[in-house]
Amino acid sequence: MTETSSASWLTQEAYDRLKAELEQLTGPGRVDIARRIEAAREEGDLKENGGYHAAKEEQGKQEARIRQLQELLRNAKVGEAPPDDDVVEPGMVVVAKVGGRELTFLLGSREAADGDIEVYSERSPLGAAINGKKAGEKTTYSAPNGKEIDVEIVSAKPYRG
Repeated sequence: MTETSSASWLTQEAYDRLKAELEQLTGPGRVDIARRIEAAREEGDLKENGGYHAAKEEQGKQEARIRQLQELLRNAKVGEAPPDDDVVEPGMVVVAKVGGRELTFLLGSREAADGDIEVYSERSPLGAAINGKKAGEKTTYSAPNGKEIDVEIVSAKPYRG
């Protein structure tokens, strides 16, 4: 895998929430799933033991979430929202005209958002195209189908959670 990871902006509250989730998953969560696997194993034949297979599948999902959280927290840029200077950067709520439609979204990690706001990664095609742009500026980005989509930045304000 050649993809390089970069920092994700998180509020202190989001960082603390994710750290608590990681601690629960790596502590009591692992103990609980191990007990459930052992209890299902004691029921006998593993080939036809639905409880065992379900617990093993859940364990796999839990371990994947642990790895995701560890990576996110290791590379997180935690702290105050960026300055209120209408420059698009991670941690900003952006209002933009995208392909003729006005969209409002947070630029950053979906893990940083506490509400119902739509989130675009700064590594997405749209996010990469607008990162560093100011209100009033126009740009384009290539959609996955190859079509060029026009974008105009209307505003960028710090996310307050």
